[in-house]
Amino acid sequence: MSLPVVIVGGLHAEARRTTVARLLAEVPGSVALHHDLATAAAGTVVRTTRDAGGILFAGEAPLVDDCACCALREDLVPELLRLADDPATRLAVVELWDSVEPRAMAEVVVAGGLTVTGVITAVDPALLLPYLGNGDDLAERGLAAAATDLRTVADTFARQLEYAPVLAVVDSPEADDEDRELLAQLHPTARRVPVPDGRRRNAADPSARAKAREPRPPLVAAALAGFDVEAAAAAQHPACALLPAEADAHGVTTFVWHRRRPFHPERLYAALEDLTCAAARSRGRFWLADKPDVLLHWDAAGGALCVESAGPWLASLPDAAWELLPPVRRAAAAMDWHPEHGDCCQHLVFTSPGLDRDGLDRLLESCLLTDAEYAAGRGAWKRLPPAFDALLEV
Repeated sequence: MSLPVVIVGGLHAEARRTTVARLLAEVPGSVALHHDLATAAAGTVVRTTRDAGGILFAGEAPLVDDCACCALREDLVPELLRLADDPATRLAVVELWDSVEPRAMAEVVVAGGLTVTGVITAVDPALLLPYLGNGDDLAERGLAAAATDLRTVADTFARQLEYAPVLAVVDSPEADDEDRELLAQLHPTARRVPVPDGRRRNAADPSARAKAREPRPPLVAAALAGFDVEAAAAAQHPACALLPAEADAHGVTTFVWHRRRPFHPERLYAALEDLTCAAARSRGRFWLADKPDVLLHWDAAGGALCVESAGPWLASLPDAAWELLPPVRRAAAAMDWHPEHGDCCQHLVFTSPGLDRDGLDRLLESCLLTDAEYAAGRGAWKRLPPAFDALLEV
């Protein structure tokens, strides 16, 4: 039987360490592997392996092309294969460094022939809003994984949070109902597992061995539940992502805005700052009148917005091309099909405490084509000023 591998990540370092310690305590024969990228500026990455009793081995891995993440990719699979050769190792826990994103590492591990049974992001709910609102570059915080790393704290944390099907939620006396509700609305499909202090019980204790026949603890069950890398990747694609639904509780609101008419490029561009700052987190897909065939991805956190092309809408492709696309993409388009526009639509989701839902709705509506502009047809739409070309680097 192949060695199960669980990946635990997240920018909340103390929450991550508590979660890993808990797994090591609850699974006899488990070993944690961690690459510390904080020393990358000195030219090395520090690798440690440990079990519930402490550090088993510490060493260095050289940088690859001056990229700490590249060194991690090169070193991770060989180390996991070495652990897999030891029959005493029952579970490998990959503890990612702060800003390393779980998607890339999960895909590396699976490509290396190993089995990922779980991906977990550890969260301290009291830190959720401060991190989502932090627009600082990772480099400013000493968290960049390479000299060319241009990510921010907010967008990195958002991806870590939303990719993982399991969220390990640590005890946090500072967290309140608003914090917990924000977490629930940001990733409503995630399995949220409470994580008590990892020092409460050590798996080497006789009491732990005596309880070995009891049902698996929730965190262990979640870590071993299974993980589908391809399905996880599809769930992040803007064309078929399962976005949050409407919600309103404990001062936190998720507003779902869905329309068929395209945006006027200049009016939407002029409203970007207000729209981006309206919510702690917003995401989704949208279309512009001057680019009616292009599916655009909206991804905002920390007061910063990323807009990217995600390829063509299916409505713009010949029928024969559909067979070349993944079934999940075709199914998502079919579920949202419109007789006139096909899968072209505005589907944006805004989540935040204190959200001005009505004001946001009015602002978005004002950015759509007017009746007269819409009636002019696609030929006229395409002649509208291309306000987004610079943002899209067209």
